[in-house]
Amino acid sequence: MTRCPAIISDVAARGKFITFEGLDGSGKSTQAEKLARSLRAHGHSVTITREPGGTTAGERIREVLLHSATSGLSPFTEMALMFASRAQHIHEVILPALTEGRIVLCDRFTDSTEAYQGGGRKLGSKAVLQMNEILCGNLQPDLTIMLDNEVAFSIERARRRNRKHKSGRSEKGSEKDENRFEQENRAFFGRVRHAYLAIAAREPQRMQVVNARGTPSETHAIIMELARKKLKI
Repeated sequence: MTRCPAIISDVAARGKFITFEGLDGSGKSTQAEKLARSLRAHGHSVTITREPGGTTAGERIREVLLHSATSGLSPFTEMALMFASRAQHIHEVILPALTEGRIVLCDRFTDSTEAYQGGGRKLGSKAVLQMNEILCGNLQPDLTIMLDNEVAFSIERARRRNRKHKSGRSEKGSEKDENRFEQENRAFFGRVRHAYLAIAAREPQRMQVVNARGTPSETHAIIMELARKKLKI
């Protein structure tokens, strides 16, 4: 990993940190699970986690950030909550796993904040990168997989998924609402995708853009090859 303070780089050097990025509905969770299964089949110890969330505190913050009832959050509040969850996540889950030599697979990390709040909310990259340095020690993944798909396709897939989850939980008496971002318009998601591609252009050695328009198995094969080449695993 690069650009980390000594306290982070020393403990993290023994593990590998892989993140998955992209629009909601791009298949991040599916591909993270597929990679975890493949890596474990090859004898690797894997920790799989997500953002916002990953810890007890982070999951509570996730409820605030993603629930449609909190649509009135200011962009700066949104960004601050993302980093509050992330700082605890790094402290409680990511760094301990890397210290143990594990491969950490994370569904979203700082690139999501730069894309969604920096790009989508128009806060710009500078504020996000400054927060990352101050609160997260500028921790960087060894490899980031950005799953790219048509904006309209990803949005509709995410909305269908959330409707299904909401309906399923309602039947059990506990409704799950993670629809806040899916209520945004297409222009918002266009800015998010543009921000992701800008990060990939800025950091081509770390972030790899993967065409996610194929089948899940086809996409997984590409990701496995990237993991082998980039991380020699």
